[in-house]
Amino acid sequence: MTKAFKTLDDIGDVHGKRVLVREDLNVPMHDGVVSDDTRFRATLPTVTELADNGAIVLILAHFGRPEGPSAEFSLRQIVEPYAAVLGRPVHYVDWEGDVAAVAALAPGDIAVLENTRFFGGEEKNDPVTVARFAALGDLYVNDAFSAAHRAHASTEGLAHVLPAFAGRAMEAELDALDKALGNPEHPVAAVVGGAKVSTKLDVLQHLVSKVDHLIIGGGMANTFLAARGVDVGKSLCEHDVTATADEIFAAAERANCTIHLPYDVVVAKELRANPPVRTVNVHEVAADEMILDVGPAATEALADVLKNCRTLVWNGPLGAFETPPFDTATVALARTAAALTKSGSLVSVAGGGDTVAALNQAGAAADFTFVSTAGGAFLEWMEGKDLPGVAALRPRG
Repeated sequence: MTKAFKTLDDIGDVHGKRVLVREDLNVPMHDGVVSDDTRFRATLPTVTELADNGAIVLILAHFGRPEGPSAEFSLRQIVEPYAAVLGRPVHYVDWEGDVAAVAALAPGDIAVLENTRFFGGEEKNDPVTVARFAALGDLYVNDAFSAAHRAHASTEGLAHVLPAFAGRAMEAELDALDKALGNPEHPVAAVVGGAKVSTKLDVLQHLVSKVDHLIIGGGMANTFLAARGVDVGKSLCEHDVTATADEIFAAAERANCTIHLPYDVVVAKELRANPPVRTVNVHEVAADEMILDVGPAATEALADVLKNCRTLVWNGPLGAFETPPFDTATVALARTAAALTKSGSLVSVAGGGDTVAALNQAGAAADFTFVSTAGGAFLEWMEGKDLPGVAALRPRG
């Protein structure tokens, strides 16, 4: 997939050139302190490589969802913590003095430009805004896969007016995704969890044609169980989409994809930390109980499935993992996947906010082949959609 467009390997001599680099600096902040610098660290390979080669690095990024310019959403506040992660000085450029401030920068300098969303034209991909951004740079590098599902001026428009390249983080992400679903080694398994089937219908319908094993967990598994005639008690269940679940079962059968649902489950009468629980067969859920996790026998069977697979893509937990003990199945299967990856028998790619949190909780994230911090973009990729920010990097003509 990544060979379809140019990377930093193709960019040539950048000394003294102004390179507009779209990054994701939308980090969580509390009381003026960055609480998770993962996104900062992801920018290091691209930003340092360009700066070390003498480029004038101009970072474009958004922060929050501002209605217009405001101190609350200014990127000025992230410059100091970002510089600490980079280990080198970072300049700040306000849009009011952008041309003069950029002209004053020297080769090797790094600057963060003010929030792109302070312009109404950013999210509309307005040509005037695109032109204003483009006037500041000679080259464009998109390194923000997490924003690639948005056709914004800084994520899509610029690629049409400046020589465009994929940054190192973008390149790594797309390489990993290609190995997971583009050109994977079979058998391929997918774990899809989460609360509701309705939010992941497109994902499920796409995956059954791509994978050999589809493991369904979380609240959405209850809807599939209900479609199979199982009484799930007072479990979270979308009874109004059981017909759609039946369609997915039928599509999977046509594609020779095996759908795996839990046959033993952990149930409780309320969702809270460490309540009285029972482990029962799915046909033994009482009317006043809810399914909150996959049972140990089914978890072990799922581990056996992964042991016979070569590729895994994972999005969503198997149970209510934020509330103990309902993280047990997710943690166990994540550790199995991590061990198989470490041994070299499995390529494992995971993504989505809850998924990253669950894998970190299991201590398994570091041993996965690739863990994407992209939320919406990762989900749209799993749906088989062409992401605007990625499509714009492909050569035209």
